[in-house]
Amino acid sequence: MTTNSSPQLWLYDTTLRDGTQREGLSVSIEDKLRIARRLDQLGIPFIEGGWPGANPKDVQFFWQLQENPLKQAEIVAFCSTRRPNSTAATEPMLQDILAAGTRWVTIFGKSWDLHVTTGLKTTLEENLAMIRDTIEYLRSQGRRIIYDAEHWFDGYKHNRDYALQTLEAAIASGAEWLVLCDTNGGTLPHEISQIVQDVVRVTGEWEAGKESTQSLIPQIGIHTHNDSEMAVANAIAAVMAGAKMVQGTINGYGERCGNANLCSLIPNLQLKAGYSCITEDQLTQLTEASRFVSEVVNLAPDEHAPFVGRSAFAHKGGIHVSAVERNPLTYEHIQPEQVGNRRRIVISEQSGLSNVLAKARSFGIELDQQKAEAREILQRLKDLESEGFQFEAAEASFVLLMHEALGGRQKFFEVKGFQVHCDLIEGKETSNALATVKVAVDGKNILEAAEGNGPVAALDAALRKALVNFYPQIATFDLTDYKVRILNGHTGTAAKTRVLVESGNGRQRWTTVGVSTNILAASYQAVVEGLEYGLLLHSQAEAVVKASS
Repeated sequence: MTTNSSPQLWLYDTTLRDGTQREGLSVSIEDKLRIARRLDQLGIPFIEGGWPGANPKDVQFFWQLQENPLKQAEIVAFCSTRRPNSTAATEPMLQDILAAGTRWVTIFGKSWDLHVTTGLKTTLEENLAMIRDTIEYLRSQGRRIIYDAEHWFDGYKHNRDYALQTLEAAIASGAEWLVLCDTNGGTLPHEISQIVQDVVRVTGEWEAGKESTQSLIPQIGIHTHNDSEMAVANAIAAVMAGAKMVQGTINGYGERCGNANLCSLIPNLQLKAGYSCITEDQLTQLTEASRFVSEVVNLAPDEHAPFVGRSAFAHKGGIHVSAVERNPLTYEHIQPEQVGNRRRIVISEQSGLSNVLAKARSFGIELDQQKAEAREILQRLKDLESEGFQFEAAEASFVLLMHEALGGRQKFFEVKGFQVHCDLIEGKETSNALATVKVAVDGKNILEAAEGNGPVAALDAALRKALVNFYPQIATFDLTDYKVRILNGHTGTAAKTRVLVESGNGRQRWTTVGVSTNILAASYQAVVEGLEYGLLLHSQAEAVVKASS
């Protein structure tokens, strides 16, 4: 818990630049703008927007933010030092940086002598001149500078004296932050701690005037990569050693194995280490922000991510559930609500009666553990899971199961049967399908047919067509996801298939499950239950409205 006296840390998000270098991740200008505004709302002080001039998308992104600025965050332009044997004033890429119109600019330069001689193919002295000239020029144009010392830790370990010279060049030129980068992601926390402590000590000596005339020495920042699965630990180690700025990305997106994950760093630093990063109210938006970014970049959220994952506070073992029901501290390291997440009780064949009671309670169903219904539900659950059903991810199906066991499952419609016809043309692939369904509503039989892009889409469309005149709200339901799992692949085409269907109504999402040796039958079962659960939600909402009026 932070207080007014908690030491301040400065967060620097590079999702829009470093994060987009992740393989398979691509964003539009509109995507970048949406993410930037969401990060601004989250309270991130520095948001790195990209490299102006590197591509037209980044140029337009900065132009649009000039017209409609962020509310509190500083948008930061990113660029390298000038090229060897040139001048900063005549460097075209620095003109693009100035045109971006940001107050802050992050400049990265080489710290490792190997990169200077092999990568840049220049001299060590010229590299120092590149750092000085670039920062001095941008400072003369009114920009404030964050200096990213690329490959800092590798450079320090190979040639400490030269690495420190690069920092001194940045300091003498007017950089306000020195960010130490573990670019290859290969450093361990104890090394990070020792090296950052040394840098803090040396820059302190410079501040005292022993090796520099600079009166204001920049503060230290940290930028870590996750190639050794140490990015978060390394960033925390750096903070403990004196770093005041932490760079990272939402969900740890980044090149190769990713960057330090701000969704883990922020709560660890704020809730456990006692630093002030964002407000408590903003911290409660962390889970939502994580999922928002994953949606925008079109990557499935990591359900098992610490703090913000759907499973981060999920309890499956019966002993765990029983203990958590008594006192959450028994199996939860923080309150999930602190980061905007929630506790979940998972139902599976490993569940005990406490799981069933807790899960029922979360859906407003009170079960008496002394009565037979609760144990009947538990036994039915275990029987179905032995057949291949899985209710961990299909909570809507489990709710319907509970209502049925209690004798209160509302019959909105009755399924009489279905047929599917797919066109197969030799030498060509076609996804066109025609489905015919027969259902009964209030004793009236309805026969409908519909086409779709594949058999499942056709089945879904035919069902909706048959039911929408009786239940107009079905027009607002969408089939949002469809997953298939082969349960016993060794049996070949006779294998049993499990299908998970996610549906939504624009406000809520729910998942249902079907299992069969016939993939269409499994899909049909899941789709039917998805529609049934959506109608149940609608009827419950109507009941609440009537009761309140």
